[in-house]
Amino acid sequence: MSAVRGLHRFAAREGLVAVDVAAEVKPPAPAKRLPKALDVEQVLRLLAVADDTPLGLRDRALLEFLYGTGARISEAVGAAIDDLDLAGEPAAVLHGKGGRTRLVPVGGYAKAALEAYLVRGRPALVAKGKGTPAVFLNARGGRLSRQSAWTILNRAAAAAGLPVEGPSAVSPHTLRHSYATHLLDGGADVRVVQELLGHASVTTTQVYTLVTVDRLREVYATAHPRAR
Repeated sequence: MSAVRGLHRFAAREGLVAVDVAAEVKPPAPAKRLPKALDVEQVLRLLAVADDTPLGLRDRALLEFLYGTGARISEAVGAAIDDLDLAGEPAAVLHGKGGRTRLVPVGGYAKAALEAYLVRGRPALVAKGKGTPAVFLNARGGRLSRQSAWTILNRAAAAAGLPVEGPSAVSPHTLRHSYATHLLDGGADVRVVQELLGHASVTTTQVYTLVTVDRLREVYATAHPRAR
């Protein structure tokens, strides 16, 4: 359709035809792809697979951080030690798209996982490298890459019995989707979720409300005595 419209536009501009008959032809709107989210039980299984080694502590801290803050994978691997404030009301500064930064709360489970990693895991890893302010490190003591973070999640998903291939495969964005969906299911305002996710427009965030409406319909259909 794009080629046909371009051809007619060209022909009209060059005087080969009197009227661009394709000017009013609009391409069909693509179907909305609803974000895939895990349910709470699946998230708990995913977060429980890491062991107590330095790398295991890192993996658990990374997964808890992704789910506990809604961070993009690039924001997680880009986080520096100075971006974390785990005292008092725990929070983290996330460096998002377009140079925008935002402050997000860090939940109790994510805080505990981060503290365990920073005290018992990260020192052993950073000693193998040249020193870096990054929170999440690889086995050589350097900053963890996006690809390695993806591998960590993929390995944890497989261990938890979650799909790692196909359209339902767990990805770093799956935890971000789950974070947003669970907040809305719990009664959070969509504007608050917008700020937490770092979306420039609330329109982007509203796709999650479609998921929540489906959940409400499911609950209604099973719980209301006159639903069927």
